[in-house]
Amino acid sequence: MRTLFRLLVVLPLAVLIVLFAVANRHLVMVSFDPFPGNDIQGPQLTAPLFLLLFLAGAVGVLAGGMTVWFRQGRFRKQAREARAEAVEARGQADDLRDKVDRMERAQFAALPPAGRQTAA
Repeated sequence: MRTLFRLLVVLPLAVLIVLFAVANRHLVMVSFDPFPGNDIQGPQLTAPLFLLLFLAGAVGVLAGGMTVWFRQGRFRKQAREARAEAVEARGQADDLRDKVDRMERAQFAALPPAGRQTAA
């Protein structure tokens, strides 16, 4: 299944990315100067266009991932609390089973020898 996914989705996507990078390899200048034309030059970046676009996409993916991660924090907290509650409930159930077993053994031991039925 993974091989089929790689062949049908990942491989064509990789080919498109390589073709895009080859077609957009010319250098572009990005200026971070909010007031162009001043005596002081602001920071500038010169890089291939495809690199800048990939970088912008990566920053967008990271920003979106962080946003989703922060928004889902309450659900992770609820899951942790529910997990802790389930562990506590399992512990209580085990304690109750042990208590019932001890009570049954004590009740069995209290029977007179003639009333005991032993399994053969």
